[in-house]
Amino acid sequence: MVDARRGRLTIGVAQLLLVTGAGALWAASRLPWVVIRSFDGLSPPKEVVLSGASWSTALLPLALLLLATAVAALAVRGWPLRVLAALLALASLAIGYLGISLWALPDVAVRGADLAHISLMSLVGSERRYSGAVATVLAATCTLIAAVLLMRSAMTARGGATKYVAPATRRSIARREGTAGAMLEEPGTPDMSERTIWDALDGGCDPTWAPTDTPRESDTEGR
Repeated sequence: MVDARRGRLTIGVAQLLLVTGAGALWAASRLPWVVIRSFDGLSPPKEVVLSGASWSTALLPLALLLLATAVAALAVRGWPLRVLAALLALASLAIGYLGISLWALPDVAVRGADLAHISLMSLVGSERRYSGAVATVLAATCTLIAAVLLMRSAMTARGGATKYVAPATRRSIARREGTAGAMLEEPGTPDMSERTIWDALDGGCDPTWAPTDTPRESDTEGR
């Protein structure tokens, strides 16, 4: 019960981070990224401000993807949740690249002039605005942390899947692993070695039978 509550809390934190990341991407799409200045000698100097949505058209679709993933985290469990976490990790790399590219790009004037539909002959200068890029990197960080939390939640749920199974199932698992009795969790039942199990089977006895079980006839009767 405690593990289930902890898993829900982990998923809730991951969802909050995804919503925060989506909000940061939306803000980044509205903030200015590049300013282009031009002068053709005939008209007054012109200044064009390129927002994040103009500079990188993938910002808004990625924001919608994070929101959709936050909703999907409520409905999936097990391996689908692990796949979702892996996709989020890849998305965080793409988001981080969009933000860091503003710093890494040697010259933004050429691309900015093309997006602003300004001739390179009339280009005077360009200026970078980093607030949108910072918001994008923040969104990438939130997305990566959310992916780690979702993967951790999926692995924790998988590890505790055998904790609440029926006693017969636990006994079957114990026999396959060669450690029968270790997972029975029944008071008063001693641990049995693999040799003891085989000796009991050769003698026609069920090594998993407990004194509290309903007596049953031997399988060898009538042969």
